[in-house]
Amino acid sequence: MNFTPLKYRFVAANEQAAQRYTLVLLHGTGGDENDLIHLAEELTEGQTNLLGFRGNVLENGYTTRFFRRMGTGIFDHADLHFRTEELVSSLQDIASKLGFDQSKLIALGYSNGANIGGAILQKYPTLLSGAAFWRPMLPLPEEKPLESNKAPVLLTSGSSDPYYQPKAMKDYEHLLETAGFQVQHELIPSSHNLTQKDLQLTKEWLKKHFDI
Repeated sequence: MNFTPLKYRFVAANEQAAQRYTLVLLHGTGGDENDLIHLAEELTEGQTNLLGFRGNVLENGYTTRFFRRMGTGIFDHADLHFRTEELVSSLQDIASKLGFDQSKLIALGYSNGANIGGAILQKYPTLLSGAAFWRPMLPLPEEKPLESNKAPVLLTSGSSDPYYQPKAMKDYEHLLETAGFQVQHELIPSSHNLTQKDLQLTKEWLKKHFDI
């Protein structure tokens, strides 16, 4: 396929970067490779590498996204399939170039970034060591992942988020659990915005599963 490498920013862990986990940071609509760096630094305090990506899609000519959509909350699934392959190709190329451990990848994504991260779980169910997704939606309803590596997955939804669809999220949980992922889904009193509760839950999840 004719992929375009994604722009990225890499921040190495404070010590022994080649042996540390790498957080793969996936921004929301309108973001870039720097958006989640500061939050990830707060969460990990230099214990992990940080790899922030910028989506290759421009909506209306200027708004950055990881994949196209047909309308509000309506994904272009063909483009999502392609862009997921493109992102994974970039990730593997960068890992080879920079020398961090490809068996220690944890995805951290918000909104649009959470959704392409979820597509990675569905299409590459053994690639990630874990994933934490804020305000996700079910990315590929027809994509049934093969058996996973049983990685832990944290999903945080806002109870008043207009994108939150209870049945679809139940379907998402079931799809991931059927593949063997360890799913923790938290519903918090919020809309689509991030809150301190999201960060608290993520920090606890990282400590529990990865001792970070």
